[in-house]
Amino acid sequence: MNTLEIKEPFQLENGKVLPGLTLAYHSYGKLNEAKDNVVWVCHALTANSDVFDWWPGVVGEDCVINTKDHFIICVNIIGSCYGSSGPLTINPENNQPYYSSFPVITIRDMINAFILVRKKLGIEKIKLLMGGSMGGYQVLEWCLMEPAVIQNSFVITTSAAESAWGIAIHTAQRLSIQADQTWKDRTADAGKNGIKAARGIGMLTYRNYKIFHQKQTDPDFSKTDNYKASSYILHQGNKLSDRFNAQSYWLLTKSMDSHNIARARFDTLEKALKAIPQPMLVIGIDSDILCPVPEQAFLAENIPNSTLHIISSDYGHDGFLVEAETISKHLFEWMEKHGV
Repeated sequence: MNTLEIKEPFQLENGKVLPGLTLAYHSYGKLNEAKDNVVWVCHALTANSDVFDWWPGVVGEDCVINTKDHFIICVNIIGSCYGSSGPLTINPENNQPYYSSFPVITIRDMINAFILVRKKLGIEKIKLLMGGSMGGYQVLEWCLMEPAVIQNSFVITTSAAESAWGIAIHTAQRLSIQADQTWKDRTADAGKNGIKAARGIGMLTYRNYKIFHQKQTDPDFSKTDNYKASSYILHQGNKLSDRFNAQSYWLLTKSMDSHNIARARFDTLEKALKAIPQPMLVIGIDSDILCPVPEQAFLAENIPNSTLHIISSDYGHDGFLVEAETISKHLFEWMEKHGV
């Protein structure tokens, strides 16, 4: 992992100012002499900048996005707990961690931070900008913010604006964190039980009835407790609480709530999408209940140079991390067609 230290003040969309930024990133492969082989990957809510680790089969040595052909970069979003400025980093004004005092940020703030990285690394063009879920929010924003820099884009299981359904889910998750009386403590473990409950809510939306029925149904009908489905949710909650910070989770769900690419730009989402000039591959997953297919269909209907594919998966929203072979097939064919 690499880090960039930005010493200049960084103004947020809400008017607040961070005195500086730390931005963590991974890069793979080499920037070619023409500087025209950059693939920038935007990560989702609880992921990090090590895209080789969390998107195997799509990004990697022998994948459609590979180091032989591409210079690949992924930057940890601000507000996270994986190296970039967020609740666990030091506030240079008092030399103490921010914890819950870290200000609320938006997707646009994240992109403005990415642009600082892009400029520091001397990247003038991004051949392909890609991301899934919350990463797709970042892609859509950046396509509008720097249309002359972003040349092609790919999004999966994402939308032009956070839905009322998504906001409701995030609010329930934040209520879970807030119900943990430790969540505003000035420690790295603040809200540890709350984030377990928030993750449990999240898992219900990342998957769906069918996959839970297939994978978590108990064959032992004599049970009256300790069910497989319960153990699974507890396991997922424990896993996340061991690797992610509750204050970051609370903050980043707020960032997702405010996602709307038309805000302060256009009076409709349709107009905002029609202003996206880049060729864009849009993929939806038929069993996704968090960001369902109508959201991707809406993107494709309104982005002038878009291609839509709906893939079949039992894994719901998490299918964008699971169905690597099918995703790679569509991405490779689209890249070949568009000369990416």
